[in-house]
Amino acid sequence: MAPAMADVVEANKQTVARFDALFGSDDLSSLDDLCTPDMVNHSLAPSRPAGVEGTRQFLQHAGKSFLSDHWDQLTVIAEGDYVVQFGTRGGLWGGGPFLGVDAPAGEYSREVAFVYRLLDRRIAERWAIRDDLTMLRQLGTFTAH
Repeated sequence: MAPAMADVVEANKQTVARFDALFGSDDLSSLDDLCTPDMVNHSLAPSRPAGVEGTRQFLQHAGKSFLSDHWDQLTVIAEGDYVVQFGTRGGLWGGGPFLGVDAPAGEYSREVAFVYRLLDRRIAERWAIRDDLTMLRQLGTFTAH
């Protein structure tokens, strides 16, 4: 008997929560269980490898730049094979290149939305929509006129 849709949705939400907990972690051993091997992460730089390996590289690198990154506010919406996280993430940027500009170290807070499509309770696609301009302004990289 197929699992009830509510059970699938709850399992998908748990998968995304476990994936989210990997950000900043040194232990990425569960990544292969959480994601399909051919996962498409639409928010990665073009220079990253395809599949789950590109996401692994991002997580290994990002944890060293986004220090203490955390949700200040989080809303999770899930239906069928899709899970959306929306809220405010904050933390400490360690300083250095970000989106092609040198951003000084400092605290930030920005709105973000992450969208996940799951296949058999594993992440098959991921999108990130972030207010990076607000973050860069907070860090003093750009000033509003």
